[in-house]
Amino acid sequence: MIWGNDDVAIAYDDWYDTRNSKTYLINPSNPSQAPKVISDRNSQDIYSDPGNFETVKNQYGRQVLALENNSAFLIGEGFTKAGQFPFIDEFNIKTLKTKRLYQCNFTDKKEQLLSIEDFKKGDALVMIQSKTDFPNYYFRNFKKKNQLTAITDFKNPFESIKNVYKEVIKYQRKDGVELSGTLYLPAGYDRTKKDKKLPLLIWAYPTEFKDKNSAGQNTQNPNEFTFPYYGSFVYWVTRGYAVLDDASFPIIGEGTTEPNDTFIPQLVANAEAAINAVDNLGYINKNKVAVGGHSYGAFMTANLLTHSKLFTCGIARSGAYNRTLTPFGFQSEQRNYWDVPEIYNTMSPFMNASKMKTPLLLVHGEADNNPGTFTLQTERYFQALKGLGAPVRMVLLPKESHGYVAQENIFHLLWEQDQFLEKYLKN
Repeated sequence: MIWGNDDVAIAYDDWYDTRNSKTYLINPSNPSQAPKVISDRNSQDIYSDPGNFETVKNQYGRQVLALENNSAFLIGEGFTKAGQFPFIDEFNIKTLKTKRLYQCNFTDKKEQLLSIEDFKKGDALVMIQSKTDFPNYYFRNFKKKNQLTAITDFKNPFESIKNVYKEVIKYQRKDGVELSGTLYLPAGYDRTKKDKKLPLLIWAYPTEFKDKNSAGQNTQNPNEFTFPYYGSFVYWVTRGYAVLDDASFPIIGEGTTEPNDTFIPQLVANAEAAINAVDNLGYINKNKVAVGGHSYGAFMTANLLTHSKLFTCGIARSGAYNRTLTPFGFQSEQRNYWDVPEIYNTMSPFMNASKMKTPLLLVHGEADNNPGTFTLQTERYFQALKGLGAPVRMVLLPKESHGYVAQENIFHLLWEQDQFLEKYLKN
């Protein structure tokens, strides 16, 4: 619910199985008045997303619907086939019609509309960035064309990666599903000659969908600032690697079929498409490709190394590898172990440990309290792989939970990953 005034409120409902989401306008003072449906859509169809209603604080410090002259306001992320163009819409609560007040038209920058600060004047707080320009804040007057007032002037703190090449590439899976990923190449790499074939790192995280159209929609903006964090593979672009970051790994189950019914073949098909896409550009040595992921991405990594011969090595951080230890569902799987034991067993790298012969670096926080990824998952998987003779290394980071925060641990993690990749991938 988003409360407005005595006569206006917004209600939402959604149903996960069908990915359906509805938005209603209701009159909280008159329960007999039927709700009016504002929006009825697939929640994963980002191209049709009408945006989020803007709120303001009332006299009690609570966020309520912003209302001006029988109008509410929507701020949308603006993803389209052609790119990302955020917008502000005015929604008339009497006619239920919207009027576009502003839409970003940047093609070389990324603009985020954060909030409307003055509805009458038309002032909005925005953040603007580019591949090399650190995000800064501005006031934008959307009633006056191109009027921007700078609030901050933060400089790029990552000058060492300022000149790396960055591009969002789009490609297809063999069944026609549209995929994408953000490709990074070392600064100065000659994309014309392509005489030096680079080793490739792929970082990904699987996502479940109920239809191919939604799965193929692109949420990556090529103008987003290149902002490394402790878990990023982007650092290795400075070490002579190509990096495909946030590669699309949709797992689709249409109709009565659940996504996980075909988890393994879809996982492998996603990986195959990603490698082929970068290889077709002529940048990489197809025989030197590594894959990595965190949490469910680690689970993905272990499965890819187990069920394909596409990768030279892999890095799996804070993952779960035995699905019988999460018997009442995991990620978006709603069926329990006793409903579909074959799904749980097939998807568990632990159950297929004898098939895994590819070098794997397992990393986990020693105090992971996330119920789906207790540290025990990595310890037992490591023991199974080691006992079966697989080339595996395990690193437990002291006192860390599901994400890592201590400086010493983060530096050690980066060192471990670099040593592993230099040994098993580059050389």
